[in-house]
Amino acid sequence: MSLSKADVLIIGGGSIGLNAAYYLLKAGRSVTLLDQGAVGVGSSAGNAGHIVPSHILPLAAPGIIPTALKWLLDAENSPFGMKISLAPEYLAWLLRFAAACSDSNVQRGIPPLKALGLLSARNFAEMITAEGFDCHYSETGLLFLYKTETSFAGGRHEAELLHQHGLPAEVLDKAAVRAREPAALDDVIAGVHFTGDSSLNPARFLQQLAERVRALGADLRSNTPVTRLESAGGKITRVITAQDEFEAGQVVLASGAWSPLVARGLGLNLPVQPARGYSLTMAATQVMPRQALILGERRVAVTPLGDKLRFTGRLEVGNMSTTPDTKYIAQIERVVREYIQVDEKLDIQETWAGLRPTTPDGLPVIGFSPRHSNLILATGHAMLGLSLGPGTGQVVAELANKAKTAFDLSPLSPARF
Repeated sequence: MSLSKADVLIIGGGSIGLNAAYYLLKAGRSVTLLDQGAVGVGSSAGNAGHIVPSHILPLAAPGIIPTALKWLLDAENSPFGMKISLAPEYLAWLLRFAAACSDSNVQRGIPPLKALGLLSARNFAEMITAEGFDCHYSETGLLFLYKTETSFAGGRHEAELLHQHGLPAEVLDKAAVRAREPAALDDVIAGVHFTGDSSLNPARFLQQLAERVRALGADLRSNTPVTRLESAGGKITRVITAQDEFEAGQVVLASGAWSPLVARGLGLNLPVQPARGYSLTMAATQVMPRQALILGERRVAVTPLGDKLRFTGRLEVGNMSTTPDTKYIAQIERVVREYIQVDEKLDIQETWAGLRPTTPDGLPVIGFSPRHSNLILATGHAMLGLSLGPGTGQVVAELANKAKTAFDLSPLSPARF
């Protein structure tokens, strides 16, 4: 087994790891990146592709627990599921999540989520233009569609919240929805359009980002799982894989839902649980949506991807498998047919399941390890790993270079656990 030396070693080649590599390279650092599978083909490649600075509310918020319990009682139609397990770390996570579903957690979470979301949206636009990426990037916003007055009331409340924080949102009546999205069915009664949001093809974006990072000089190693991190004297001293060992001046842990497994043995409290989601991707339909959609009551996303269309949905807490369950793939398709015009027979080209790394307070973990001076943690982004990637990459590079960060990272600190 050979020993290699690295300036910055990134563990994880998904959205967070690749964006961190990009901004570190731009800041003059040398980068080695390891991924357990193929670089750029992890849990962000098959997601909805939404870039959503409008998502300023943490997942843990008042009202989530009763809503989740109601969904669990309607398994046939529910967008939510959870593993049944008595594992101590899983039960502890559930208890902490329940405790975090409070107004105080929302108020604590809005400022960093807003700052990181806006920074990421700006960085997406700048990077895609500067690098000439062809990834079906669209700034047409995110349109929520509603079929019931109760759900529409929640949408109006969220629009008001965004207005309070200086973010754009338009409330639309039925006629305005049909004018903006002709694919909507007649029983869609209203909508809310988050016009500051955007979308892209995540697999194409990540593939092109990986190519650019490699061209900038990064050493990208696929199929290189980290088996152990060794530490001494308050530093990571060695990163062990099956093939090689590495010594690095700086280590960035960006392994998504696998981060606690990679960090085991380091004495860190990193409460991240996997939350599985699904997508199905098909050839373009006869009536393509004009913009990215969320089907309000059912929490299913619809995204035009150039000559393809993708439906995304479901949130299953605690499930580590990436094998799609065909029952829920069919459920997602059925839900979409309730809201928009869809071809009778779809040319489905891919079904997918991926894992979102979810913390009990619904906020990412970004910052130095409280126990290791050369370890930066960048994980726990839940459903926003793609959306928050470029902003996270920038602040990781700032941390590594001991520079002032773009915004106050203290609410996201690993030490909060």
